[in-house]
Amino acid sequence: MTGVDWRFRSLVVAHAVSAYGTYLNLIALSLFSYEVTGSALGVGAVMAVRLLSGVTAGLTAGAVTARLTRRTVMVATDLAQTLAMVVLALWASRTPLWVLLGAVVVLGAGNTFFNVALRSAVPVMVGQDDRARANGVLVTARSVATVLGFASAAPVVSLGGFGVAFGVNAASFAVSAAAVLMLRPRTDSDGESDTGGDAGATEDGGDGPSPGRGGRLRRRVAGLAGPLLGLIALRGLDALASASHNVALPLAAHAAEPSDPAVFMARFWAAWAVGTLLAHQVLKRRSHGTSWGERAFALGTCAMSFCFVAAFTGPPAPALIAAAVAAGFADGWTEIVYTSRLQAAPDRQRGRLFGLSATAEQSGFALGTIAAAAALEALPALAVVGVFHGAAACGALILLLLTDRRRDARRDQGRSDRSSTSGEKGEETHGTSTGARPLPGS
Repeated sequence: MTGVDWRFRSLVVAHAVSAYGTYLNLIALSLFSYEVTGSALGVGAVMAVRLLSGVTAGLTAGAVTARLTRRTVMVATDLAQTLAMVVLALWASRTPLWVLLGAVVVLGAGNTFFNVALRSAVPVMVGQDDRARANGVLVTARSVATVLGFASAAPVVSLGGFGVAFGVNAASFAVSAAAVLMLRPRTDSDGESDTGGDAGATEDGGDGPSPGRGGRLRRRVAGLAGPLLGLIALRGLDALASASHNVALPLAAHAAEPSDPAVFMARFWAAWAVGTLLAHQVLKRRSHGTSWGERAFALGTCAMSFCFVAAFTGPPAPALIAAAVAAGFADGWTEIVYTSRLQAAPDRQRGRLFGLSATAEQSGFALGTIAAAAALEALPALAVVGVFHGAAACGALILLLLTDRRRDARRDQGRSDRSSTSGEKGEETHGTSTGARPLPGS
């Protein structure tokens, strides 16, 4: 493998440092928001502003990354988030509400812009053939950063206060910006070397080149848009379902280990991270990984939903860890397959696709967080998680059914085209032969 070189791996390490600071800050900022606003409603409003800024940024991220270079977007957003966290760190003891809201807007939009630029640039940095493996490296690094960020948030805040926590997050963004500036990765295509040649392919192949124009071209574009829009819609539904287990997990932890719920959550997320690591190890050994598409993503979503629901049934500790590992494996599988599939699109479309994806994911997560929190007031955690993940599984089954029907229709169309071509050749041969014979009576 030549695509995923030291330069990309160094960038991944820097991004993991930034992700660590982000996940540490998620907990620190929630606690800080309560201190500033003085109410749970205020905390929810601050988190809503952050999510809304991310959703809005997703709608414009494609246009921004197209107008500017992706490397410029990555550096600018990292520096903007560094500045926002420095301001919060300096004003930690007397931060007014408007400063807090301004900071969360920068954080929400900056995270979306950076991720859209990074994910759409991966095929340019490592090449189309190595994109699945590169995505696996990114998912693994982010999973480890997630666990470490969540695990260290409590001791950092308790020992150093909010100022130290925000300072750590600011430093993590600065490390990421410095890495991009020093490594100077190639993030934008010259228009020829990265055309996304398998953009229309699914795991069972593509429609193949079509010489026709007009109607055939429109059908080809529709065939590309339909599967991708279906993937993005399911990704948004998956984010909605994921919000339910994120909201319900603290309740499950208090019910399972009331004396030390933090240990329960740390054990669960550590097992989940091991699963994502295993997913990367499995996928990188499969030679056809870059051609996986809707079927692999839909099946992975079903498996992930089943495993998360199983984790809330109150199993013994070994079974819980096994369910968390399996959920992490399915989570890592779907992330790698999904990202690789969108990256197969032509370079000029990639930014818009990932911007739309970010909007769907964050909208789904925001709606899921609100709906799950409200449902948990009246229903047990298992029921809420089961309903939300059941909806995601149903969406995955629908996508799987549509994918199979489209594949069968394409196979039948191919047979029809071959039969038509054979018939035309036969008629042409027959006509020529008749014309060559002498007419009767001549």
